[in-house]
Amino acid sequence: MSGPSRVWRRAAPALAAFAALSIAVPSVAAAAPGGIPGRPAAKPKPPIEVQILALNDFHGNLEGGTLNTGGTPSGGAEYLATHVAQKRATNPNTVVVSAGDLIGASPLLSALFHDEPTIEAMNAIGLDINAVGNHEFDEGAEELLRMANGGCREGEAGDVCRELRTFTGADFDFLAANVRWEDTGKTVFPPYVVKDFERGAKIAFVGMTLEGTPTIVTPEGVAGLTFADEADTVNALVGELERRRVENIVVLLHEGGFAGGGINGCTNISGPIVDIVNRMHAQIDAVITGHTHAAYNCIINDIPVTSASSFGRVLTDMDVTIDPDTRRITKIKANNGIVTRDVPPTTAITDIIERYRPFYAPLANRIIGLIQGGTVISRSTDAAGESPMGRVIADSQLEATTPAHLGGAQVAFMNPGGVRADLVGNANGEVTYEAAFTVQPFGNSLVTMNLSGMQIDRMLEEQFCGGNDGVRAGHKVLQVSAGFTYTYDGLARGTANCDDANAVAFESIQLHGQPLVATQIYRVTVNSFLATGGDNFPVLAQGTSRLGGALDLDALESYFTARPEGVLAPTDPRITRLN
Repeated sequence: MSGPSRVWRRAAPALAAFAALSIAVPSVAAAAPGGIPGRPAAKPKPPIEVQILALNDFHGNLEGGTLNTGGTPSGGAEYLATHVAQKRATNPNTVVVSAGDLIGASPLLSALFHDEPTIEAMNAIGLDINAVGNHEFDEGAEELLRMANGGCREGEAGDVCRELRTFTGADFDFLAANVRWEDTGKTVFPPYVVKDFERGAKIAFVGMTLEGTPTIVTPEGVAGLTFADEADTVNALVGELERRRVENIVVLLHEGGFAGGGINGCTNISGPIVDIVNRMHAQIDAVITGHTHAAYNCIINDIPVTSASSFGRVLTDMDVTIDPDTRRITKIKANNGIVTRDVPPTTAITDIIERYRPFYAPLANRIIGLIQGGTVISRSTDAAGESPMGRVIADSQLEATTPAHLGGAQVAFMNPGGVRADLVGNANGEVTYEAAFTVQPFGNSLVTMNLSGMQIDRMLEEQFCGGNDGVRAGHKVLQVSAGFTYTYDGLARGTANCDDANAVAFESIQLHGQPLVATQIYRVTVNSFLATGGDNFPVLAQGTSRLGGALDLDALESYFTARPEGVLAPTDPRITRLN
């Protein structure tokens, strides 16, 4: 894994001036330069070298994928383990860390077994620390605690956990400095862990998720929890760590940004991470980030800040130099390298995957339909924010809830963050259940509700609001079903908090060619995540006369099944962006 690296050096502290004191000493021998007469000068102590290997947003991708840059096949836990082992062999002072979303929104191989295979794989890789991310809370805090502590889920007939073995949980530490139980004020997991190295050197690793986690996780997932500001949280820990005589601090933060220049670039770094790091205490030595699935290698506020893409396709190698006398970090050299597949796979990980395959393969390989005229339906968005895959999902959800007894829906909306991948068929365009699951892995149910035309207009406004998860501001254009159209001005987006009721200029909001009427009631279908106000769409939580429906993935499968000739990705523009 080669590539350019970014080097950071801490400025040497100013030394106090001391007056020389001359003492007459009998001349017994010539003194070595700088030493005591008659005694050879002491050799300088070598620095302490620590290696931090970091990943983020693994999302249970045990079998890897393709890195967008150059289309390089990369990742896969079998190969990630080999790269980590090779790096670890170069330095006994190695710590392997993750900046969140290790699990959740996972492919079928991991998700079907509640992400237990991923925890087992990370145990085998030798992961030391995982800072919680938002997706760690997808199934709630209690399930996350089970991931850490082990045990089988209750009330699930034929649970593979019992058939294979008892799930023993993580061998690594989960950290959650800014996540507390609402009733007790205690953190769900420890806020930090201190790693001891040779000659008394220490580094504290502080782990956090983004403050905006409640806006992008279902209410059930974060019930009874509070999420604090990221910079404030770590700044408050500095004094406590200093009292413990720990002055080296590395933050593992599941929040990030975007930058150009390749996997080691830092061109035009933007996003919430910039403000967060700018508000961090000067005592912070490095910040390892995630959430945006981007790769970058930056210096912000004189602090090294890195991110390693997603799905285990990139590994950050951070070499840390510690002064043996002061025990303070003096230099950090970081490099992002591709997790290539030109190394031998680690058999221990292969064994884990193969142990689950007999349970997984029959469901995964079941053909559910056909893509017409190709092998891929893309989730890539156009200038207006629409994607072919988003249109297909919205259409499938409308079709599943149009019958009166199933909701009587007139329009459906889909959050773009829920479209996790392109839909990829085989050479004949056949789509497997696994391929569909990879696109929609959350298991949300459909909810049909009453909204007024004014509320739908407000919902469109909220697409461009900021809020706690500022990364998504202006990047959460809802995918719409056939028959619903509108035009918006791309240069007239909303304010940070979307307080202005007319923050975005919309034109020609229509349903089947008829203008939307502010006072009229419409039947609208969204998934259960959006229905509770997820992704900063609070108006959807106000919907009335709700009727629950099928799972989103079942609706997509039924849509394909109803079209034996194959599904042709819609190309009709439903959203038009001006400017």
